[in-house]
Amino acid sequence: MTASQGEPLDAHDRYSRAALSFLADPGDPVMGALLRSVQPMELLAAVISGRPNPGSTLAGDRFSDGGPALVTAPVADRAVERWRTRLPDVPPASRVAAWERSGYRLVCPGEAEWPTQLDDLGDARPVVLWLRGSADLRFACLRSVSIVGSRAATAYGTHVGTGLAAEIAGHGWTVISGGAYGIDACAHRGALAVGGCTVTVLASGLSFGYPKGHDELFGAISRTGVMVSECPPERAPTRPGFLVRNRVIAALSRGTVVVEAALRSGAINTARHAHELNRPVMAVPGPITSEQSAGCHELIREWGATCVTRARDVIELVAPLGDAERGPDREPAVPADDLDPVTASVLQAVVRRTGRGPATIATLAGVDLDTALRSLGLLAAAGHVERCEQGWRARQAG
Repeated sequence: MTASQGEPLDAHDRYSRAALSFLADPGDPVMGALLRSVQPMELLAAVISGRPNPGSTLAGDRFSDGGPALVTAPVADRAVERWRTRLPDVPPASRVAAWERSGYRLVCPGEAEWPTQLDDLGDARPVVLWLRGSADLRFACLRSVSIVGSRAATAYGTHVGTGLAAEIAGHGWTVISGGAYGIDACAHRGALAVGGCTVTVLASGLSFGYPKGHDELFGAISRTGVMVSECPPERAPTRPGFLVRNRVIAALSRGTVVVEAALRSGAINTARHAHELNRPVMAVPGPITSEQSAGCHELIREWGATCVTRARDVIELVAPLGDAERGPDREPAVPADDLDPVTASVLQAVVRRTGRGPATIATLAGVDLDTALRSLGLLAAAGHVERCEQGWRARQAG
C-alpha cells in the first residue's frame, strides 16, 4: 500500500520501508506481495515481534486482488523468520535521517519522484530507492533509453556505445545504464559529453559506489544526472545482485539497446527483463567474427530485437507519436495554466537562473515546507522545474 502519487508517506511508513530494505534482498517477491496488502509498519512489527504464525495474519484472504504471487501463511512465516535474522543490520531512524541530510534522497512508491513505470515490476518492485544527484528521477525517466553491453568492450563497441549515447542525449533523452566498466561507462560518458542527463543504477549502495574505479564518473553523473540504488547506502554488491539490479534498468527506461554482448552477458539479462515488460528491445550488430557481438545477433535472430545503428532508429521506436523530433528544451508535460492554485503559487516562487532553497520557496508561496516539497516534485515531474546547486530553479521552456 502506498500514498497517492505525489503525496509523501507518513514518516513512520518511510522509515519502515527503509528498514524493510535491510531485511529482504532486492526484488524479494514475498516482501513485494505482502506490501501490496499490508502497511510497511505492520509488516516491520511482525518481523520484530516474531509473533506466532504471522503468515496467518499477513497472507491469505487479505489478498483481494488475487495477485500473481499468492503468499500462503507458511511461505510468509518462513520469510519473516529469514528476515528476523537480519534485524541487527537495521539502522535507527536517526541514521537514515543522517544519510538524507548528507545528500542522499530516500524515495518510496507513490511519492512525487517515484517513477511509476517501476510499478510494472509487480511484486519485484523495489521497496525503496536511494538517490543522489541533481536531476529529478521521475522526470528524467519520462524520455529515457537504457544502453547496456559487455564489460569487456572492444574498440568497436566503445566507439559505437559512446557515439550512440551522445546522439540520444543530444536529442533530449536520458541515457540509463549500470555504471559498470565497458559499454555502461561509454553510455554515461557519451551523455555527459554533450551535456545530457544520465542515470546510473548501481548494484551496490550509493556510498559504497561499485566499481570503485568509477568514483570520478559517479561524481560527474551526480552533478547533472542522478545515481540510483535499491540497496542501503553502505551495502557492498553481491554476485546475484547485478542480475537483480538489471530489472530496474529495464523498467526505468522506455526501451533497451544492447550495444555489445556475448551470449552469456549480463546485458542479455537486462534485455530479457525489457522483453518481459513489453518494452522495445534493440541491438547493435557487430562483426560476425566477434564473440562480443554474438549476444546481439542472437537477440535479433531469436528474440525479434530491432537492429539499430543510429540514434534516430532508437528514438523512432521509443518516442510517442510525433515526439521523436522534440529537443531537450521541450515544453512541460502539463501547461502552467492547468496547475492547481497551490502548485501554481509554488511555481511562481521559483526563479529561473540562480535557484532557491525549498524553505524560501515555501515562505514566498505562503505554504508549509512539506506542501512546497510535494509541489516541487510534481512540478519537476511535469517539466517545469529542476534541481540545482541552490535548491530548485525553473526550467527554460523551448
